[in-house]
Amino acid sequence: MSITTLSSREFNQDAGRAKKAAEKGPVFITDRGRPGHVLLSIEEYRRLAGGGASLLDTIAQSDGGDFDFVPAKLGEVSRPADLS
Repeated sequence: MSITTLSSREFNQDAGRAKKAAEKGPVFITDRGRPGHVLLSIEEYRRLAGGGASLLDTIAQSDGGDFDFVPAKLGEVSRPADLS
């Protein structure tokens, strides 16, 4: 995997080059010398995002088979009442 860094100006002037580079690895796009964005191939994005089927995709399966659904824990969703 290779990492490419482009300024915002370079990215705007040659988006095709950035897309080709993203096939080989992440492309960091800088704003005033600081990384501001990252361009990834869709395959790499899906890999990082988990890439599994969504709940909707699973429910929509035509075979009607059973599946396990374990929702993620939300953490603290409420706070104690302030009665003062």
